[in-house]
Amino acid sequence: MKRKPSPTKAESPPKKAKADIPDYHLSPSVREEGGSIQWPAPRAQIVKARQMIVDWSVDIKWFFIAKSQSKTLIVPDKDADGLSAGAILRHTLMILGLPKDLIAVHLLTKGNTVHSEQERQRMAEHDPEYVFVIDHGSRSGPPVIDGTHSALIIDHHYATDTDFPQGSEHVSACHSPPVATSALLTYEICKSLHPDVYERCAWLAIVGTYGDLGNQIKWEAPFPDMREILKRHSKKKLSDVVSAVNAPRRTATYDVKSAWDALCDTSEPASISKNPRLEAARQEVAVEVERCTHTAPKFSPDGKVAVFRIRSEAQVHPVIATRWAGHLSSTKLEFVLVANEGYLPGKVNFSCRIARSARNRDPPISIIDRLRYYASLTEARNDSTDKADLGEAEQVPLLERVGDDFARGHVQASGGIVNAEEFEELMRLMQIGAKPPRGESNGGSPSKKKAKAGIDPGQKNTLTSYFGKASTPKA
Repeated sequence: MKRKPSPTKAESPPKKAKADIPDYHLSPSVREEGGSIQWPAPRAQIVKARQMIVDWSVDIKWFFIAKSQSKTLIVPDKDADGLSAGAILRHTLMILGLPKDLIAVHLLTKGNTVHSEQERQRMAEHDPEYVFVIDHGSRSGPPVIDGTHSALIIDHHYATDTDFPQGSEHVSACHSPPVATSALLTYEICKSLHPDVYERCAWLAIVGTYGDLGNQIKWEAPFPDMREILKRHSKKKLSDVVSAVNAPRRTATYDVKSAWDALCDTSEPASISKNPRLEAARQEVAVEVERCTHTAPKFSPDGKVAVFRIRSEAQVHPVIATRWAGHLSSTKLEFVLVANEGYLPGKVNFSCRIARSARNRDPPISIIDRLRYYASLTEARNDSTDKADLGEAEQVPLLERVGDDFARGHVQASGGIVNAEEFEELMRLMQIGAKPPRGESNGGSPSKKKAKAGIDPGQKNTLTSYFGKASTPKA
């Protein structure tokens, strides 16, 4: 049997062109009323944040003497960005003269948000006068804690001006592209308060930025010049710190405190990646990611969404979503959704990431808008279904029932926590796994479609009629 000759170079199908993604720092900036670039947040918000940070201190000789000795509570998020931002603020407060024993940290328990009543009560037990909530995202609601206090929200997740707790101040980077991470925002707020902040905290700003934006980020305007810090510590060392710090919160035991302690107790980042507890957590997470990452996806009929469903007590769904978003490539695909049905009992935690091939689309894709759109749809009912038999909850769109932990985060990296039955409803609304209607792109080969299209629908002389006539005996 003769082998078919391999195609020549001219006959080989062209390779798909890689998505042309501009450098992050080149995102078009917005400007203040005076014409200056609004970065990393509106200037008025930054000024207010600095005032709150030094409000308790005496404006004499670099603020070394504390004025009110007020207790301060720092509430950072659990990832490399949030923890680095919290560490930057803590170091700044101590540099300015606030004693260490007047600074407390509150780390959330697994599955809770800073807005849950349980966490509000636990924060209030510290009896703080100042509360700094960092990198948790935000929403409208009651005050951060009950009782007299001053609260500042430092964040970069998408939010409107009304998406903040009652009585709080906020500084948000979300409307000041290129959007800074919470660690970079906190560093930019604090670095002008004392010269020592640069030496102590610049590497933490890089760790937080790498944690959310990756280590390919370029430190060019409007980002600060970090070349000297990177020469001292190297990109690889700081990238290793990100992996080490992110690992404990992804484990089933949710050991965030070990990561926080590691960041706060050293000025030498290389020591963090050698921390035995963090290294053990990293290995544990790597095994779990490998176990779950090979799940086969299901797609929406239009090919815009790929859904992976896993079951794990570890928080590996964001890692897997990021991995598949960079791997899957399609002209139709918009985002990847990874749902973890084993992280919290009775709940589904899911993470969504924009597909790499869709990051530079015009208009840009917003996962938050997409999720809200799907949840606003209504399920098709059978004609025999009696509307009177439907429960009140079933008649209300899912978007109005799903709660405040749905479609949160960033426009390109969102997700949520919902009840299991609500997630199944969302999957039905998105028609995940349903076959596309016949006649669409995967309803037959192009050649067959072309052949079918060439037949004149008005032609009366068909094969059936021809052979029917031939078999009819003559009179």
